[in-house]
Amino acid sequence: MLDILQQDIKFVPGVGPHRKDILEKELGVKTFGDLLEYYPYKYVDRSHIYSISDLSGEMPYVQLKGNILSFEEFDMGPRKKRIVAHFTDGSGIVDLVWFARAQQLTKGLRVDTEYIVFGKPSIYGGRYQFAHPEIEKASELTLSDMGMQPYYSTTEKMKKMGMTSRTIERITKSLLERLTTPLPETLPAFITNRLRLVSRDTAFRHVHYPKTADEMSHARQRLKFEELFYVQLNILRYASDQRRKYRGYVFSRVGDLFNTFYRDYLPFPLTGAQKRVIREIRTDMGSGRQMNRLLQGDVGSGKTLVALMSMLIALDNGYQACIMAPTEILAEQHLATIREFLKDMPIRVELLTGIVKGKKRREVLQGIADGSVQILVGTHAVIEDTVQFLHLGFVVVDEQHRFGVAQRAKLWGKSANPPHVLVMTATPIPRTLAMTIYGDLDVSVIDELPPGRKPVVTIHKYDNQMTSLYQGIRQQIHQGRQVYIVFPLIQESEKIDLKNLEDGFAALREVFPEFRMSKVHGKMKPADKEEEMQRFVSGETQILVATTVIEVGVNVPNASVMVILDAQRFGLSQLHQLRGRVGRGADQSYCILVSKYELSSDTRRRLDIMCDTNDGFQIAEADLKLRGPGDLEGTQQSGMAFDLKIADIARDGQLVQLARDEAQRIIDDDPECRKTEYQMLWNRLAALRKTNINWGAIS
Repeated sequence: MLDILQQDIKFVPGVGPHRKDILEKELGVKTFGDLLEYYPYKYVDRSHIYSISDLSGEMPYVQLKGNILSFEEFDMGPRKKRIVAHFTDGSGIVDLVWFARAQQLTKGLRVDTEYIVFGKPSIYGGRYQFAHPEIEKASELTLSDMGMQPYYSTTEKMKKMGMTSRTIERITKSLLERLTTPLPETLPAFITNRLRLVSRDTAFRHVHYPKTADEMSHARQRLKFEELFYVQLNILRYASDQRRKYRGYVFSRVGDLFNTFYRDYLPFPLTGAQKRVIREIRTDMGSGRQMNRLLQGDVGSGKTLVALMSMLIALDNGYQACIMAPTEILAEQHLATIREFLKDMPIRVELLTGIVKGKKRREVLQGIADGSVQILVGTHAVIEDTVQFLHLGFVVVDEQHRFGVAQRAKLWGKSANPPHVLVMTATPIPRTLAMTIYGDLDVSVIDELPPGRKPVVTIHKYDNQMTSLYQGIRQQIHQGRQVYIVFPLIQESEKIDLKNLEDGFAALREVFPEFRMSKVHGKMKPADKEEEMQRFVSGETQILVATTVIEVGVNVPNASVMVILDAQRFGLSQLHQLRGRVGRGADQSYCILVSKYELSSDTRRRLDIMCDTNDGFQIAEADLKLRGPGDLEGTQQSGMAFDLKIADIARDGQLVQLARDEAQRIIDDDPECRKTEYQMLWNRLAALRKTNINWGAIS
């Protein structure tokens, strides 16, 4: 029976070669199984038939039963017509109206036939009308059609070819009627019984054709659990294999370098969260197993200091350490930060990026090979074949979603044993998402800001309130502070946005003739950009007008105001990253979100969330709920490589945890995947891995 689900979609009654091509090109549906997994996105209860006399303009979708009295046609321009059918059920009259493809859609409708009409009522000219309603002969609708009607997403191209949600519904129905024997199970009875999940066969039938909301809910619960369970089983099996396969270097001592730094060079006392994370890392490094740990922490929470102290433990045990950053600017900033932290300690720290050339590059490569370079800071230049470490024991990967899996894996080849790996991100990741994207990593969180930091005050203003905003900026600059003003830059309209930035810069110079200003955007030459940034960092200019290039890698403690223009065009995580550029000193800082007045409810909610909280994890949770996991910055690049068809990580957090617990129980009991009672699971996992879905986990 599993083979039947691999059969070509063209063999489903009602499909054929032409529709097969459309389904494959538009929806990626090629087989029986693909069609069963093309789930409805909503359901409408069609169990009730209303009377026209009961209608009100506030009603959602309703169903009427009656006859067409007559038709009228109205010309709407060349080859366009509006067709109106006057419809009655004996208690009143409504108008059924068609605009687009009117003649095609009304072809075959008759005045002497009883129809079921389904649509949303509105009032026009004092009469109820239904625009583009669904209409079918009453004699052709069975009782099952009158229950929970599924709705399927379709594309514009499909609609033009007459393939609507109703078409997919009918095709799916004919497939289910053809599958006369129950579909085989993919979960063992000990799981389905304990969790009270319906069978797979029942789930597929009820997810497409539920008679009640309860049936639909139980079907979706079963299918969501299965999807999430196999994702978690795959991740945990992979992590278990790695742990058994690879021994880690044992860093048993905390020696002079770490202790000297802690005693004499620590710039400020560690927060409780930093101490906790360092303890977790120390435990990993002394355990004999290779560490793979994700360190999450908001901008400014002190991740780099934790990474440096962890690297010092590696150095104390006779090994080299390396930190890999996604951009040259960020790598240079890490170098400056680490050298500043270490001051005159006897540790050689070097940079390796594309701009390190000639004699200097040869010296750095020689130092890496002979072990005299103890800490290397670089971009992906670090993983080139010419880079050979003497004893690489510890690797820090910063903003890891910018690196591909293959790039990170190359670091493992730089050492006899795989080095300990600490992955850092300033993009807070909700727990359920971290469990899924980074499921094979242990997670540490720095959830405290260093002492003396005040939370940034965030205010939402409309673009008709600029005069008072300019006054506030003046006051801050007169107090010796500096200000960022950010313009949006969206890729598709780069030229227009660049013009907006140039025009905006000229306008701001007229508003603030008494202040010096810098301007930075992504199209500038790196040297010019660096020069303008340095003018702002040194305090030579008071205002930096920029695009989002300042989102990462800029640290100006004296900057206390971040103004984000057209804030409605930014995502939550991007707004939060930009806000993280201020509040880095001891002074009170402000983030001003400026938007137009007309906003969608989602956008307004986004800006309200920014004003209500500085907690990156709350913001990430909200972002996940508003936008879904596929849109979150980083998740696409980071290898969120499975295609969830029905589960939703944002809304199914409890199911993610349940699936993980079940998967963990099985891995603990059968780490080598050999026990007969779990063979169904291992076989199913192997089959899923052979599909075109990339189930690879992040390492």
